[in-house]
Amino acid sequence: MLDGLAPACARVRRLASTIRHPNPRTYSIVNPDHRIAVCPGSYDPITNGHLDVIARASELFDEVVVGVVDTPIRKGSTLFEVDERLGFIREATGHLEGVSAVAFSTLVVDFAREQGSKCIVKGLRAISDFEYEFEMHQLNRLQAPDIDTLYLMASPQYSFLSSSGIKELATFGGAIDGLVPDRVAARLKEELGR
Repeated sequence: MLDGLAPACARVRRLASTIRHPNPRTYSIVNPDHRIAVCPGSYDPITNGHLDVIARASELFDEVVVGVVDTPIRKGSTLFEVDERLGFIREATGHLEGVSAVAFSTLVVDFAREQGSKCIVKGLRAISDFEYEFEMHQLNRLQAPDIDTLYLMASPQYSFLSSSGIKELATFGGAIDGLVPDRVAARLKEELGR
């Protein structure tokens, strides 16, 4: 009786190999053997909200590459040079396995491909973030339909936190401890303190 199963199993395997998902691109957004995500941003400076998203992404992926935009178009000049921003990130994420930080100055989808990633991870705080990120997602999909974006909602304690808000607080002597890593707080006070 078992001898008759081998030809039937072979027919099922042949039939299964002809079935295609309606979406012609790879159905999975990540390589199941080694899942790599990129978390792009200007990180000028990195905040504890950024670190929360990076840490949560590191639980979902085997490797997370924090992509630091060398010269952000949307935000113009940066307070900290790219090497210092990379240093802040490396120091703050040193305890997270599989997390690295790399500068880039290309389209984010090209950067993702260079890193071997099919997934961009971004954090969302509010509706205003969604509107901008939705537009960017659509533009990225036009450029690279094989790369998806995963959005992680901000943790409640960081839902109000932004790099620009932190810089404004630092400029006017506001309390920024606990909102950014200690070294970042010290450097902000040096650069912006009155």
